Amino acid sequence: MDRRQFLKNAGGSAAGLCVAGVLARQLPAQTIESAEPAGLDFPLVDAHVHLDNSTIEKVVDLSGKLGVKFGIVEHAGTRENKYPVVLSNDEELGKYLAMLASKPVYKGVQTEWTDWASGFSKEALAKLDYVLTDCMTYPGKDGKRVKLFEKGVEERVDMADKEAFMEKYIDWCIRIIESKPLDILANVSWLPDPLIADFDRLWTPARMKKFIDAAVKNRVALEISSKYELPKMNFLKMAKEAGIKFTFGSNGRYPNMGKLDYSVKMAKELGLKQADMFIPSAVS
Repeated sequence: MDRRQFLKNAGGSAAGLCVAGVLARQLPAQTIESAEPAGLDFPLVDAHVHLDNSTIEKVVDLSGKLGVKFGIVEHAGTRENKYPVVLSNDEELGKYLAMLASKPVYKGVQTEWTDWASGFSKEALAKLDYVLTDCMTYPGKDGKRVKLFEKGVEERVDMADKEAFMEKYIDWCIRIIESKPLDILANVSWLPDPLIADFDRLWTPARMKKFIDAAVKNRVALEISSKYELPKMNFLKMAKEAGIKFTFGSNGRYPNMGKLDYSVKMAKELGLKQADMFIPSAVS
């Protein structure tokens, strides 16, 4: 049973969703309402857009001007995750979906940690077009949640032995891929600042393969991030050869969403076609 079938057929609520997921239907290209960019045979979709500091009306207006369809994501999970907005139950998710219901956008969430689904029913999650997450929230030395992009992270996470950290980090990413009702993994191959100087050395072919194999096994699409210009081409080639589906993402806040230059460039160099792309859609 794949993840979409699980949400359609499985009984019970979100307690059992840790080993399941939301697998969106792969819809034909003509159902997507956005302009085709030159050089690609599929329309542009930015599946990683946040409404922070803006309104849905302004974001939709920008989407039309750019000819890029947006997928809106709000943070979702338990209250232990510290963001201005964190959807934590069916009622909050329902209000969020109602706000987006009449808008020409995809409806997603960006989930946090491995326990996020505990607050939601499968019926509520089935109304989403997709679920996106990343590996950037990580267990600290004290076991508490640490955002790896924050300043002074090396004081809360042991990175003195970079090789040892990488092994734990890859295992953490795989745990997230395997334990969530997940469609898209964002910010793929990103590393915290203390490791950036050794990026190419730390992302060995063996580590890339381990990561990619987990995504293939769990049918998780990988984001090509224009914000971070990641993953790099060697990672992307390995992922394409393995049969991965891809998405584009800006991780943008207004007015910086829809800026997909790196994503488009990599897609052209890889020769990505419509069949290589993940297309969001709610489970019905």
